[in-house]
Amino acid sequence: MSLPRRLAFLDVETTGAHPVRDRVTEIAILRVEDGEVVARWESLVNPGMSIPGMIQDLIGITNAMVAEAPRFDALADEVARLLEGCVFVAHNARFDYGFIRNEFARLGREFEAPVLCTVKLSRALFPEHHRHGLDALIERHGLACGARHRAMGDAEVLWQFARLVQGRFAPEVMAKAAERAMKAPAQPPGLPEGMLEAVPDAPGIYLFYAEAEPPPPGREQRPLYVGRSAALRGRVKEHFAGGARKGRDAELAARVKRVDWVETAGELGALLLEAELIRRLRPSANRLAEGGEDAFALRLIPHRKRAPIYERVGIAGTDPAAWEDLHGAFRNRREADNLLRELALLYRLCPRRLGLEAGSSGACSAHAVKRCAGVCVGRETSAEHDARLAAALDATRVRPWPWAGPVAVVEHHAPSGREAHHVFDHWCHLGSAERAAELPALLAGAQRAFDLDTWRLLSRWLATPAHLATVRPLRDDGAF
Repeated sequence: MSLPRRLAFLDVETTGAHPVRDRVTEIAILRVEDGEVVARWESLVNPGMSIPGMIQDLIGITNAMVAEAPRFDALADEVARLLEGCVFVAHNARFDYGFIRNEFARLGREFEAPVLCTVKLSRALFPEHHRHGLDALIERHGLACGARHRAMGDAEVLWQFARLVQGRFAPEVMAKAAERAMKAPAQPPGLPEGMLEAVPDAPGIYLFYAEAEPPPPGREQRPLYVGRSAALRGRVKEHFAGGARKGRDAELAARVKRVDWVETAGELGALLLEAELIRRLRPSANRLAEGGEDAFALRLIPHRKRAPIYERVGIAGTDPAAWEDLHGAFRNRREADNLLRELALLYRLCPRRLGLEAGSSGACSAHAVKRCAGVCVGRETSAEHDARLAAALDATRVRPWPWAGPVAVVEHHAPSGREAHHVFDHWCHLGSAERAAELPALLAGAQRAFDLDTWRLLSRWLATPAHLATVRPLRDDGAF
């Protein structure tokens, strides 16, 4: 037999994507035995919480519609009866399965069932196609859906798809595809069912927590790890795939009990948010960059006779437009000294005059091996040496801002319609806005304050030509 004899095609509509935090608003079940529908059942569900406006607009289920509907505890026995002895079939099945399991868990009841995912079934049978979402299946196979994004309408589509593929493929092919579609994904033992499947396939940041429950309103928890991706679901799953369970990922898999995420309109928004959260929350498993708040640049001191011949000038929080004769941007003294050592080797500079070597007279250690031109023993003047240093340091300057004033980097994520306008001026992030209409107010209250990590992030990002195309200069009034 190509598919199991007893199948329960199920779809749930919910208040959101989080299987622990969100709740079910509608359930539909088609129980199929030996290829025949033996039960067809659906019900709205009072979730005990408000349905977000965006969700109401998407699926058409409003707060008013569920106000008088039964809560899940009143439906639990009927749901359990309809699912008993069946393979649980759904699209992106672990998502629906996670919601049902969590609804039962809130009542102190266990629910277990074998699970068959029709997304995986479609991938196994039609590997030549890249899209396997429900809309793609409807379009590709000419399936009929009476009410898209309503539980019974979507469940009916899955039943149509199952009948179609059973008629098209040989039983042994179907059996092998069904085996693949029923394989449970790797996931941490402490993570609730359906959590990984709930993560959106969209750009954004993700957070791993050791605590199963979020903190009370107004309080923050320190995450184990913060990461980013242009495709969140795939990246999060990579952490817990069997082959990745070593090193840091193995430690995370053993400790993580909750995954949260924030969607963004694009890659730059994810980069900025990741950097801000790591700096503020200091996740234990992230590599934390120290010293950004003490960032400094170097300024040469003309005609100085004693080492060092430069001063360190703090630049964190300052306005880059006011800088004069500054070289480089360094997180700490170690970064600056490493650069000076490199320049000393390349340009035969004196490590003693650069303040890298102690002593006040006689040849430096580099002169003996002909790596110093000899300012320390009078073979060149300090002016000649320092002019060579200035020329070498010139390449390390924070390069001039390429635009006359502030610019907005516009990102748009077409599938979700999410948009963001990230505003920068002289390498400083002035803020971000969802809509262009918000830019005048953002600019009116913004001040330039240099941040080392933002400068490095933006410099790397703008080095890609395609990213430059998204930059739009702004007028003083915030208009493009």
